[in-house]
Amino acid sequence: MTATASDAPVVAHFRFFELEVLRTRRLGRSFLRVTFGGESLAGFRSGGFDQSLSLFLPAADQEHTVLPSTDEDTWFAAWRGMSDEERPVMRSYTVREQRRTPEGADEVDIDFVLHGDTSPASRWAGRAVTGRRILAIGPAVAENKSVRFQPSADTDAIWMYADETALPAAAAILDRLPAETRVRAWFEVPHEEDRLDLRAPADADITWIVRESHGRERTEQVLSALRSADPGAAEAPYVWLAGEAGTIRAVRRHFVQERSVDRRAVRFTGYWRLGASEEQLLAEAYAGKAPSEDPTSEL
Repeated sequence: MTATASDAPVVAHFRFFELEVLRTRRLGRSFLRVTFGGESLAGFRSGGFDQSLSLFLPAADQEHTVLPSTDEDTWFAAWRGMSDEERPVMRSYTVREQRRTPEGADEVDIDFVLHGDTSPASRWAGRAVTGRRILAIGPAVAENKSVRFQPSADTDAIWMYADETALPAAAAILDRLPAETRVRAWFEVPHEEDRLDLRAPADADITWIVRESHGRERTEQVLSALRSADPGAAEAPYVWLAGEAGTIRAVRRHFVQERSVDRRAVRFTGYWRLGASEEQLLAEAYAGKAPSEDPTSEL
């Protein structure tokens, strides 16, 4: 019998991984890098650039993440059915780097923004110690739709904006761009000490926008920096924007309306929204959906 395309095994692009904290390192006033390991990472396949994954952070009184199910058909309903006190917090983060050590072990770096105990992720990262284990939904194949940075073949310049929440993703993109790539980037951070020493193509021009040094409203400050800059001539620029949703909308309008960039060449993602917790945003996404319907996961 001749095999057909429908007979081919289905490849799951995303699955659960158990991550174990190996070490932590402070990068700046607001940034902490957590390096994870674990046997399951042998099947982890980051597509690079701004590859995202979903972390399940344990409740405040728990040392490790516990879920009632990790089955792809039942996990979401089981997770939503947990009590508020026991349910692990789900957060999206960027894979800063994946590598295999000379000893053959797999490691993944994830950079967290620290702002005390004001958010579950910051609270967990600030207390992360070697041996702590969390669960994550991540890529099992490198080409997956959680890699959003997708410039076209005719792109002749990269223009970027990121605030501190998206800076790890922007830095991961810079790591992987060819040396001849022309890059103009604006990175917004809370403090002067958060200006990181980033690896970048030789002709990358980076402007740091430090919020503490200005009294202006954040979106106005970002737009002022953009409007006063000359990004250089480009026939087919690709624009990548990520950060606070309201600021991202304004920055997108700037590039499309004021710099006449083709809107199809602008990739924009709101990582968070000023005045709203992620729980509120998730509740909005869940509204009107059955308990088994997952509006966000790629699993």
